[in-house]
Amino acid sequence: MHDRDELARLLGGDPALHAYQLGDLDDFFWPYTSWYHDGDAVALVYHGGGMPTLLAFDHRPGASHALLAGLVPLLPRRFYAHLSPGAEQVLGADFDAAPGGPHLKMALTDPAALAAPLGDVLTPADLPELLALYEVAYPGNWFDARMLETGQYVGVRRDGELLAVAGVHVWSPKYRVAALGNVTTHPRARGAGLARGAVSALCRRLLDTVDHVTLNVKADNAAACALYGRLGFTPAAEYGEFTFTAR
Repeated sequence: MHDRDELARLLGGDPALHAYQLGDLDDFFWPYTSWYHDGDAVALVYHGGGMPTLLAFDHRPGASHALLAGLVPLLPRRFYAHLSPGAEQVLGADFDAAPGGPHLKMALTDPAALAAPLGDVLTPADLPELLALYEVAYPGNWFDARMLETGQYVGVRRDGELLAVAGVHVWSPKYRVAALGNVTTHPRARGAGLARGAVSALCRRLLDTVDHVTLNVKADNAAACALYGRLGFTPAAEYGEFTFTAR
């Protein structure tokens, strides 16, 4: 499928569920995408960094299963996937699945609950300092350095040292969606509310250009789920993350 307007129509009915896919319609990500559909079910394979990633979510139970079954011959030999619950079983006959655990999609439904903002906007000039923070506080995270060019990363410094950051995986004023990502605090600065302030500052900034602010979080990360809940986010959907390897 190659028609962005049609994809936006199919995905736009549930922007909290499909925020990542809607964001990938932007020119920034579009060249790295392959799209497939079966009726109103849509699947995306993203090739933009490292291991390919498959995204397929159900707006109703089982809606993506026929599409995934048809995709089996076209999928990479090894890929990461975000799938609605149960969809992984469709691929089980052809791929071994290593689960990454249950996750939640959350959406900002009560902006009035955001905390007092902290921090300043980061730019590409801050990249070395940001990478050093991630190495200590969030090793192995998925981070595309190009996202600093969006101006949608907020960092909190104390005595000149970058100690907390909140950023985005997706920011699309065209499709009016954003997805928070790469939120972390230096281990020795945790518990001081720095991430809460950075997330709040970023959300206020994002709401100037989008209607839907979302995020993904591990369902068993009680501290993160509680933090986002206090900031006005509510669960929008469950999904699972997996690494698939062809047999």
